[in-house]
Amino acid sequence: MGVVAIVGRPNVGKSTLFNRLIQKREAIVEPTSGVTRDRHYGKANWGGVSFTVIDTGGYVANSEDIFQVEIDKQVELAIEQADVILFLVSVTDGVVAMDRDIMQLLRKERKPVLTVINKVDNHHMAQLSVEFYDMGIANYYNISSINGSGTGDLLDEVIKYLPNKEDTEDDKPKIAVVGRPNSGKSSFINTILGQDRYIVTNIAGTTRDSIESNYSKFGFDFKIVDTAGIRRKSKVKEDLEFYAVMRSIRTIEYSDICLLLVDATRGFEGQDKSIFWIAEKNNKGVVILVNKWDLMEKDTHLSKQIEETIKNQIKPFSNVPILFISVLEKQRILKALHSAIAVYENRNRRIHTKKLNEYLLPIIAKNPPPISKGKEIKIKFCMQLPTKYPQFIFFANLPQYIKEQYTRFLENKIRQAYNFEGVPVRIFFRKK
Repeated sequence: MGVVAIVGRPNVGKSTLFNRLIQKREAIVEPTSGVTRDRHYGKANWGGVSFTVIDTGGYVANSEDIFQVEIDKQVELAIEQADVILFLVSVTDGVVAMDRDIMQLLRKERKPVLTVINKVDNHHMAQLSVEFYDMGIANYYNISSINGSGTGDLLDEVIKYLPNKEDTEDDKPKIAVVGRPNSGKSSFINTILGQDRYIVTNIAGTTRDSIESNYSKFGFDFKIVDTAGIRRKSKVKEDLEFYAVMRSIRTIEYSDICLLLVDATRGFEGQDKSIFWIAEKNNKGVVILVNKWDLMEKDTHLSKQIEETIKNQIKPFSNVPILFISVLEKQRILKALHSAIAVYENRNRRIHTKKLNEYLLPIIAKNPPPISKGKEIKIKFCMQLPTKYPQFIFFANLPQYIKEQYTRFLENKIRQAYNFEGVPVRIFFRKK
């Protein structure tokens, strides 16, 4: 799976193209409204090839005198992280000075850059697009992100350059350490590795890149990755923050398990939830580690109260291990690793079809889906799909009438009988 970044000046249609590629109207990666409105990230698939799309739109300063500096930062960082760059321009505006400046930056690198001329809605506009040869480009793609014309040819070219990083010979568990800046991620890794592999400061955002290390001690054998910290856009002045998020997203995508470090002194905040839902959407196992527990003035019920608060905020996926640790005091560090490996095993758990049906079908018979539009819904058979994470398919006569509430009921029943703690469970219905 690769990453495609859409870059360009304002008002050329970057967000519209982004939504066209991910086939959605908005780029929200979690169910909480507004949490990720400034970070456009989504999944796309073309010709059976899946990839991540990043929209750099909206990351510009209001002040005209620093605008060019800001846009340069975005493009440079997009070049650094993406596998393919889509340089978007607008045929209705023609070539403008800012397009030339961005193109100069793109020429310095050796990554694939596809010039995409947007808003080519008719033959007349297609004729006008030849003006962009004046920028010294060898080829370009005419599209209309509004109606989708031309995007097929563009995507045919894009997928030629994307790496297939999912096919790896290394089958070791990959554990990503994620969280807000200054939650203790690098210190956590330094502690378990027994060496100062990563720079640790009290300045948020010290870690800019995702760095991978092997860990083979105390009976463990896995890869562990530190990620750039994630902060809310409103709290950051520099656009580097956006790509810190992108690096973390990539790490989450290529990992099996995410250790989400939370600062106990700050609590489980909105951005912690944002990271959690990115991991959940990517079907990764999750362990929540409440760090800096040594700094808390504790009473008998504090840990239980915090655990209940976190689980209420991550509903309905609340079947997640929550551990209270102190990296500084080296409290429960090995327990955190044991928990991560246990979740990894849960994620790989496979249930025999016969046993699954023997368990679930009597429950379904006693608690069938509610009658919808006067029609009785019958589920005849179920099975686990042969995928890298737990997915179950149920065959019914009228699958389209089964409600979300009943899906949650089935998920709860599966979790009651089988240990899928820390792992998202997906359920699908198909017509028998």
